Amino acid sequence: MSEPASKKPKPTYGAGAVLAEHTANSSFTDEQLRQHVQALLKSLGPKSKVLVIPPDYTRAHSQAGKLTKFIYEYYGDKLTDVLPALGSHDPVSRSELDTMFEGVPHELFRTHNWREDVVTVGEIEGEYVAEITDGKYSAPFPVQISKKVMNGGHDLILSVGQVVPHEVAGMANHTKNILVGTGGKECIDQSHFIGAVDGMEKALGRADSPVRKIFDKAYGEFFSHLPVQFILTVVAKDEDGVAGVRGLFAGDGQDCFRRACSLSQKLNIQTLPEEITKAVVYLDPDEFKTTWLGNKSVYRTRMAIADDGDLIVLAPGVKRFGEDLGIDKLIRKYGYKSCEEVVKLVAENEDIGTNLSAAAHLIHGSSEGRFNITYCVEHMTQEEIEGVGYKYLPLSEGSKRYDPSKLTDGWNTLEDGEKIFYVSNPALGLWAFEEKFK
Repeated sequence: MSEPASKKPKPTYGAGAVLAEHTANSSFTDEQLRQHVQALLKSLGPKSKVLVIPPDYTRAHSQAGKLTKFIYEYYGDKLTDVLPALGSHDPVSRSELDTMFEGVPHELFRTHNWREDVVTVGEIEGEYVAEITDGKYSAPFPVQISKKVMNGGHDLILSVGQVVPHEVAGMANHTKNILVGTGGKECIDQSHFIGAVDGMEKALGRADSPVRKIFDKAYGEFFSHLPVQFILTVVAKDEDGVAGVRGLFAGDGQDCFRRACSLSQKLNIQTLPEEITKAVVYLDPDEFKTTWLGNKSVYRTRMAIADDGDLIVLAPGVKRFGEDLGIDKLIRKYGYKSCEEVVKLVAENEDIGTNLSAAAHLIHGSSEGRFNITYCVEHMTQEEIEGVGYKYLPLSEGSKRYDPSKLTDGWNTLEDGEKIFYVSNPALGLWAFEEKFK
């Protein structure tokens, strides 16, 4: 029988180690990654029951699938569970498992259910929440986590993922991977809503944000006894334009995260000396099947787009709005609206008032009336797209005028002289007018 989690010795929260960082404009090879990861695992000593928490397929570009494979190669049957950090996302399909986690047996994977498979372990007091949000939100924050993580009896938990600018936490991963990726509905709802009402643009690309402070406080108070080691990647395009791992960081505390943030801010944030009048963003159909995910096109470019500008989203794979079908219905009902409008809706309507992550998404996906958002799709109707407050353009028309095969990342001038800014994958970074990001 495994020793109760509360009786296990606590590692020093705050300790951390850097595995490796590339300073040249090149990425690690797979063999280099394997050597670094397995050297880390060797340093941790023998283990008998290992859990890996990687991201799901929507973050396949994180390269965490490869790292999970290398972990499996090292531990073999000592790796007993792989729990993708789904949060509220759809489960990973068998074909997606084969693509992202090649060579890792399907029977090791567990599916996180954010509504049922969690335990509430405590709360962060409302006074603290009010203090760090300047009074914009003051309810106590429920701390929830997967039963598998909390009570699984593992002697090592490897939380693997990418650090990159994020609309809710400021920078993705680390304690967010635990609190959101394996968290419960109330925890996910409130964290997203707090980030939205406090102001997404205040958080984007910053290592410190109100939501990050809540995550770190919750982790330190309730989960620091768990045998968690974080393995963090920083991914960016190399000199050949190919995305790869440029930094690899690991540890059981804050130092690995802070160092990963520093590198990500250098590689993943592009500040521009002029605002963008028209941005065109392409969404890979294998990765982006909903606006819940595809609205990274909005989050990651909004700080660069000029007032009355245009965002054109080429979305060949988008088939619905929400990952969760219940949230999809709410998006269709209320549409994307300003923060002020959504806060009013939350106060007056029980359905959206009890689904705060959906409410937050409505705010995140709105331009607050500042610029136009046009979705170019082929699997949704004009009525559906316009019904949530976006403009509609058939994908065939959008792709003909803004042909992704002819565009390069950054500024492009079309044959008729129109100047546009093109982003081939919004998940890899953040673009901002330099006056808005200081």
